[in-house]
Amino acid sequence: MSWVWKRRAARVVALDQDGRIFLINATDPGDGSKPAWWELPGGGIDGYESSEHAARRELWEEAGIADAEIGPVIWTQHVNFFFAGYHFDQDEVIHVAWCRSDAAQEPQGLELFESMAFRGSRWWTLEELLASDEPTLPPRLREFLPPIVAGELPEVPINIEVPTGTAPAPDPADER
Repeated sequence: MSWVWKRRAARVVALDQDGRIFLINATDPGDGSKPAWWELPGGGIDGYESSEHAARRELWEEAGIADAEIGPVIWTQHVNFFFAGYHFDQDEVIHVAWCRSDAAQEPQGLELFESMAFRGSRWWTLEELLASDEPTLPPRLREFLPPIVAGELPEVPINIEVPTGTAPAPDPADER
Protein backbone atom coordinates (compact mmCIF):
# COMPACT_ATOMS: atom_id res chain seq x y z
CA MET A 1 0.00 0.00 0.00
CA SER A 2 1.39 3.40 -0.92
CA TRP A 3 1.36 6.51 1.18
CA VAL A 4 -1.09 9.26 0.13
CA TRP A 5 -0.38 12.94 0.73
CA LYS A 6 -3.75 14.55 1.57
CA ARG A 7 -3.73 18.31 1.38
CA ARG A 8 -5.52 21.52 0.51
CA ALA A 9 -4.16 23.56 -2.37
CA ALA A 10 -4.68 26.91 -4.05
CA ARG A 11 -4.26 27.66 -7.73
CA VAL A 12 -4.50 30.94 -9.62
CA VAL A 13 -6.03 32.01 -12.92
CA ALA A 14 -3.61 34.93 -13.41
CA LEU A 15 -4.85 37.37 -16.06
CA ASP A 16 -2.89 40.29 -17.44
CA GLN A 17 -4.05 43.70 -18.66
CA ASP A 18 -4.84 42.18 -22.10
CA GLY A 19 -6.90 39.26 -20.73
CA ARG A 20 -4.13 36.72 -21.31
CA ILE A 21 -3.67 33.82 -18.89
CA PHE A 22 -0.33 32.82 -17.36
CA LEU A 23 0.47 29.10 -17.57
CA ILE A 24 3.46 27.02 -16.55
CA ASN A 25 4.83 24.24 -18.76
CA ALA A 26 5.81 21.17 -16.73
CA THR A 27 6.68 17.50 -16.87
CA ASP A 28 6.71 14.78 -14.24
CA PRO A 29 10.31 14.22 -13.06
CA GLY A 30 9.24 10.82 -11.74
CA ASP A 31 7.66 9.56 -14.95
CA GLY A 32 9.29 10.36 -18.28
CA SER A 33 6.49 8.62 -20.19
CA LYS A 34 4.07 11.48 -19.44
CA PRO A 35 4.11 14.27 -22.02
CA ALA A 36 4.44 17.88 -20.87
CA TRP A 37 1.38 19.91 -19.86
CA TRP A 38 0.41 23.55 -19.15
CA GLU A 39 -0.89 24.34 -15.68
CA LEU A 40 -2.14 27.13 -13.48
CA PRO A 41 0.35 28.31 -10.85
CA GLY A 42 -0.44 26.86 -7.46
CA GLY A 43 0.37 24.43 -4.72
CA GLY A 44 -0.26 23.33 -1.18
CA ILE A 45 -1.80 25.60 1.43
CA ASP A 46 0.36 25.71 4.55
CA GLY A 47 -1.48 25.12 7.82
CA TYR A 48 -1.46 28.78 8.86
CA GLU A 49 -2.38 30.23 5.46
CA SER A 50 -5.59 31.40 3.90
CA SER A 51 -6.13 30.29 0.32
CA GLU A 52 -5.61 33.90 -0.79
CA HIS A 53 -2.24 34.05 0.95
CA ALA A 54 -1.22 30.69 -0.57
CA ALA A 55 -2.27 31.90 -4.05
CA ARG A 56 -0.16 35.04 -3.64
CA ARG A 57 2.83 33.03 -2.36
CA GLU A 58 2.54 30.50 -5.21
CA LEU A 59 2.44 33.31 -7.81
CA TRP A 60 5.71 34.60 -6.40
CA GLU A 61 7.37 31.20 -6.09
CA GLU A 62 6.30 29.84 -9.48
CA ALA A 63 6.03 32.99 -11.64
CA GLY A 64 8.00 35.71 -9.89
CA ILE A 65 4.81 37.81 -9.73
CA ALA A 66 4.95 39.93 -6.59
CA ASP A 67 2.22 42.43 -7.35
CA ALA A 68 -1.16 40.88 -8.12
CA GLU A 69 -4.70 41.65 -7.12
CA ILE A 70 -5.97 38.33 -5.79
CA GLY A 71 -9.67 37.96 -6.45
CA PRO A 72 -12.25 35.49 -5.20
CA VAL A 73 -12.31 31.73 -5.46
CA ILE A 74 -14.00 31.03 -8.80
CA TRP A 75 -13.57 27.25 -9.07
CA THR A 76 -13.02 24.21 -6.86
CA GLN A 77 -12.00 20.65 -7.60
CA HIS A 78 -10.91 17.46 -5.87
CA VAL A 79 -8.04 15.66 -7.60
CA ASN A 80 -6.01 12.50 -7.11
CA PHE A 81 -2.73 12.34 -8.98
CA PHE A 82 0.80 11.01 -8.97
CA PHE A 83 3.71 13.41 -9.31
CA ALA A 84 7.41 12.67 -8.81
CA GLY A 85 6.47 9.26 -7.45
CA TYR A 86 4.14 10.66 -4.77
CA HIS A 87 0.38 10.12 -4.58
CA PHE A 88 -1.63 13.29 -3.87
CA ASP A 89 -5.26 13.50 -2.74
CA GLN A 90 -5.97 17.21 -3.01
CA ASP A 91 -8.86 19.62 -2.48
CA GLU A 92 -8.20 22.73 -4.58
CA VAL A 93 -9.60 26.22 -4.59
CA ILE A 94 -8.82 28.33 -7.63
CA HIS A 95 -8.67 32.11 -7.35
CA VAL A 96 -8.69 34.64 -10.13
CA ALA A 97 -5.98 37.31 -10.01
CA TRP A 98 -5.06 40.32 -12.11
CA CYS A 99 -1.55 41.56 -12.75
CA ARG A 100 0.57 43.14 -15.44
CA SER A 101 2.28 40.79 -17.88
CA ASP A 102 5.60 42.52 -17.22
CA ALA A 103 5.27 41.48 -13.56
CA ALA A 104 6.11 37.88 -14.45
CA GLN A 105 9.76 36.95 -14.03
CA GLU A 106 11.63 33.75 -13.41
CA PRO A 107 10.35 31.50 -10.60
CA GLN A 108 11.56 32.69 -7.21
CA GLY A 109 11.15 29.68 -4.94
CA LEU A 110 10.57 26.35 -6.63
CA GLU A 111 10.88 23.23 -4.52
CA LEU A 112 13.20 20.48 -5.80
CA PHE A 113 10.63 18.48 -7.78
CA GLU A 114 8.98 21.66 -9.08
CA SER A 115 12.36 22.83 -10.33
CA MET A 116 12.92 19.50 -12.04
CA ALA A 117 9.42 19.69 -13.60
CA PHE A 118 9.61 23.34 -14.76
CA ARG A 119 10.03 23.77 -18.53
CA GLY A 120 9.04 27.41 -18.87
CA SER A 121 6.01 29.63 -18.78
CA ARG A 122 4.12 32.03 -20.98
CA TRP A 123 1.07 34.23 -21.36
CA TRP A 124 -1.66 32.73 -23.57
CA THR A 125 -4.52 34.53 -25.28
CA LEU A 126 -7.83 32.76 -24.90
CA GLU A 127 -7.86 32.12 -28.64
CA GLU A 128 -4.40 30.50 -28.54
CA LEU A 129 -5.38 28.27 -25.65
CA LEU A 130 -8.68 27.23 -27.22
CA ALA A 131 -6.92 26.40 -30.50
CA SER A 132 -4.20 24.34 -28.79
CA ASP A 133 -4.53 20.65 -28.09
CA GLU A 134 -1.76 20.60 -25.49
CA PRO A 135 -2.84 19.11 -22.14
CA THR A 136 -3.80 21.54 -19.39
CA LEU A 137 -4.34 21.37 -15.67
CA PRO A 138 -7.04 21.61 -14.71
CA PRO A 139 -8.23 19.41 -17.59
CA ARG A 140 -11.44 21.45 -18.02
CA LEU A 141 -9.63 24.81 -18.12
CA ARG A 142 -10.68 25.57 -21.70
CA GLU A 143 -14.33 24.85 -20.88
CA PHE A 144 -14.59 27.23 -17.92
CA LEU A 145 -12.09 29.97 -18.82
CA PRO A 146 -13.99 32.06 -21.43
CA PRO A 147 -16.46 33.71 -19.01
CA ILE A 148 -13.63 34.51 -16.57
CA VAL A 149 -11.60 36.25 -19.29
CA ALA A 150 -14.79 38.17 -20.21
CA GLY A 151 -15.01 39.38 -16.59
CA GLU A 152 -17.99 37.20 -15.69
CA LEU A 153 -17.09 35.77 -12.28
CA PRO A 154 -19.42 33.23 -10.67
CA GLU A 155 -21.22 34.30 -7.50
CA VAL A 156 -20.47 30.89 -5.97
CA PRO A 157 -17.35 28.84 -6.87
CA ILE A 158 -17.99 26.26 -9.60
CA ASN A 159 -16.84 22.66 -9.19
CA ILE A 160 -14.76 22.01 -12.32
CA GLU A 161 -13.58 18.46 -11.64
CA VAL A 162 -14.13 15.86 -14.33
CA PRO A 163 -17.49 14.21 -13.58
CA THR A 164 -17.29 10.67 -12.23
CA GLY A 165 -18.17 8.04 -14.81
CA THR A 166 -17.10 10.11 -17.79
CA ALA A 167 -14.01 9.55 -19.81
CA PRO A 168 -11.81 12.61 -19.34
CA ALA A 169 -9.53 13.81 -22.06
CA PRO A 170 -6.16 12.07 -21.70
CA ASP A 171 -4.27 13.80 -18.94
CA PRO A 172 -0.61 12.86 -18.97
CA ALA A 173 -0.05 14.73 -15.76
CA ASP A 174 -2.55 12.63 -13.81
CA GLU A 175 -4.09 15.83 -12.48
CA ARG A 176 -0.91 17.36 -11.12
